[in-house]
Amino acid sequence: MTNTLALLLIGALTFSCSEQASKETTVAENATNQVTAEQLDHLGITNPDHLSAASKRALTWSTEDREPWYVEFSGMQPLKGDLAYEEGVVRRDPSAIIQENGKYYVWYSKSTGETQGFEGDIENEKVFPWDRCDIWYATSDDGWRWKEEGIAVQRGETGSYDDRSVFTTEIMKHDGMYYLCYQTVKSPYNKRVKNQVGLAWSNSPDGPWTKSKEPILSPADNGEWKGDDPNDRFAVLKKGDFDSHKVHDPCILPFKGKFYLYYKGEQMGEEITFGGRQIRHGVAIADNPKGPYVKSVYNPISNSGHEICVWPYNGGITSLITTDGPERNTIQWAADGINFEIMSSVRTPPHAIGINRSLDTETEPVGALKWGLTHVYNNKDYQSIMRFSSNRKVKY
Repeated sequence: MTNTLALLLIGALTFSCSEQASKETTVAENATNQVTAEQLDHLGITNPDHLSAASKRALTWSTEDREPWYVEFSGMQPLKGDLAYEEGVVRRDPSAIIQENGKYYVWYSKSTGETQGFEGDIENEKVFPWDRCDIWYATSDDGWRWKEEGIAVQRGETGSYDDRSVFTTEIMKHDGMYYLCYQTVKSPYNKRVKNQVGLAWSNSPDGPWTKSKEPILSPADNGEWKGDDPNDRFAVLKKGDFDSHKVHDPCILPFKGKFYLYYKGEQMGEEITFGGRQIRHGVAIADNPKGPYVKSVYNPISNSGHEICVWPYNGGITSLITTDGPERNTIQWAADGINFEIMSSVRTPPHAIGINRSLDTETEPVGALKWGLTHVYNNKDYQSIMRFSSNRKVKY
């Protein structure tokens, strides 16, 4: 980048930031002109002629609008039947729950055996618990006792883009068809491997499933590694886009006549920041559930997050942002599915939430979180699926 171009960009950004700050100040000043003495007293503001930025923000808050967005999670509870913890078995990353044929359905990643890491024989051993996984599914009459039904989607043949592992899946039902999107890894599984997203479809939740011959989403190709050590993922000459290394945790939602594929992006040379790992979310949009999916020019659409947890509400999309980044542990909402705003914060949300899509998500913003599934690490090698629940919580 030339010095002239850099100066122009800095000038444009400065103008943009100044313009936005001016707009926010105007909104806050207008709000200040309309507040009552009772509101000022409630906020502890005794000198409205000298307001800090924090006080200006507080005067624009609408407690009545934000209260429905606050939720508190209860402790996780073990499941019964085939999804109870089983030594030697990994069951993790449950999909959303749907209700079909009078039963609840869930899909999840399953593997067996200990994790050896990258120092062992990566050709024959497991480097992660989610390595060498297939996607299985289970059904339940009550959401507590589950029956494991078998494999839904298995790894591909040697040499295919999904020959090493298929995992972290999500379910979508649309027009009588069922779609599973999921992460894929091709051997060899080293630290620089670039995960992709696959898709399978069926006219029944019990399958059989037809897999896409090629991935429906791949990492950006504009990063450049430094050196040739396949297990040094932090050495880069150029980091590239926010998703230049991996595209993870896919979830497809029908939205405004199109299909929005939300995903977690991992960047080459990922850094550890004041908010934890440098993780952000993106979205790719298609006219058809099977694609092609085109990444939004507005990506990334979050500053934080980890596993994708999104659901429709009030004509827009709600997103639970967890684990990593400066905005972690917040619930956000976007009328257009892209420009998300923070609506509330949450305490210690479960990891890898599989929400219950059979619940009413339109009556209240957090209705989708009343109960669902998550996973826990029983030890370093094995994980099991658990059940979570939550309640609206306004006052602490």
